[in-house]
Amino acid sequence: MSVTENLAIIREKMEQACRKVNRQLDEITVIGVTKYVTIERTEELIAAGITNVGENRTEELLHKYETIAKKANWHFIGTLQSRKVKDIVDKVSAIHSLDRLSVAKQINNRSDEPIDCFIQVNISGEETKHGLREEDVIPFINELQQFEKVHVVGLMTMAPHVDNEEELRSIFRQLRKIKESVVEQKFAHAPCNYLSMGMSNDYHIAIEEGATHIRIGSKLVGS
Repeated sequence: MSVTENLAIIREKMEQACRKVNRQLDEITVIGVTKYVTIERTEELIAAGITNVGENRTEELLHKYETIAKKANWHFIGTLQSRKVKDIVDKVSAIHSLDRLSVAKQINNRSDEPIDCFIQVNISGEETKHGLREEDVIPFINELQQFEKVHVVGLMTMAPHVDNEEELRSIFRQLRKIKESVVEQKFAHAPCNYLSMGMSNDYHIAIEEGATHIRIGSKLVGS
């Protein structure tokens, strides 16, 4: 199927989720995840109206950026190594995976402008997933005050690949609660207004639980 056809199905599901919880569709940003797909397929995505593009590997982002560049707003959604920050920091509009001070320090040193960052939280506790423990989020954000280029706009999590809807809901709800705790702190450098959560298999549930940014790959561009 074409990206346009896939997007129509996704939008319909998004609208249903929004109606269920009295939200507006324009509250949600769709990030088209283009890992493992071609430049041509990525350009098809942009032509379909999805200009927020997510990549999880620095090499792939740079490869696509060379050709597509400013046609898209680039989001880095994978694990970012400190030594790779310099390669992408002034090419992306947001980093969704900040969970180490060493990376924050490199962002601060290498970026020309403040950059929007989502703090990655490992709600599920899976050892294979990166991210902070819940109890470490506010202390970590507190530490980030020393880095003037790091602007904490929200939190991100990855849910496990399970069919248990209640398990998924509980993870998304927990991230929302942590976000509310951060907002209560009234950090100047961390307004933390957004929730980056929900992927191809669970984005509709994430929307019902408060997601503002959903990261969709296979259901949108194929694999």
